[in-house]
Amino acid sequence: MDATDKVLEAMKNAGEPLNAGKVVELTGLDRKVVDKAMNDLKKTERIVSPKRCYWEPKA
Repeated sequence: MDATDKVLEAMKNAGEPLNAGKVVELTGLDRKVVDKAMNDLKKTERIVSPKRCYWEPKA
């Protein structure tokens, strides 16, 4: 499982929108790795932002 999958899985399991800092806490990944994974997920539209700086998996 790569970093992108780990980030997406953490978001799905949380059941609420998360910011990058919370994703770092839940996954144990480095902040730079999480930021890169979240950018990839944004580009592919696999996550959406219901409010500023918080993200959740696209329904």
